[in-house]
Amino acid sequence: MRRDASIPPAWFEDLYAREGDPWSFATSPYEAAKYDHTLSRLPDGRFARALEVGCANGVLTERLAPRCDALVAVDVSGTALAQARSRLAGQPHVAVERRVLPAEMPDGSFDLVLLSEVVYYLDRTDLARLADRLRDGVASGGHLLLVHWTGDTDYPLTGDEAVDGLAVLLAGVVEPVLAERRERYRLDLWRRR
Repeated sequence: MRRDASIPPAWFEDLYAREGDPWSFATSPYEAAKYDHTLSRLPDGRFARALEVGCANGVLTERLAPRCDALVAVDVSGTALAQARSRLAGQPHVAVERRVLPAEMPDGSFDLVLLSEVVYYLDRTDLARLADRLRDGVASGGHLLLVHWTGDTDYPLTGDEAVDGLAVLLAGVVEPVLAERRERYRLDLWRRR
């Protein structure tokens, strides 16, 4: 049965506290291949300032960091963030922060915002709030990269509902660069007008 409201931070914290790496980000061949695909679809060059929402234990963050002059990686779980900080130790250009989006969007704008496996945890009200934050949070000419599971879940939105809903809310603000579907997930890259 589908949840009615955005999934609260405590749900993620309990999951990480119990299981450590609940989606096997560090060990799954599927996740490694998805990360390869994700990184291969980024625009060429470096990013002056990037934001990764839902960085979890920092596995993808560690791979994204070399492409960024500054990278802000955020998550709602303190347990996951402790793992991320350990993994990213020695990379002073990466800030790992506990934030609940959309309410606690970092200040300033980013030339890359990565939303990997996070938007479908939001209900439609929070999806609209996220769209409002992204209007100011993505720099002109910057990119928004979304990667979402397309299988069945009990989350407030499906992967397709989340991405398609955000696209409607950001109509006129972003333009699609590419849209790809794999067997179990979709990848969408948008550019800020």
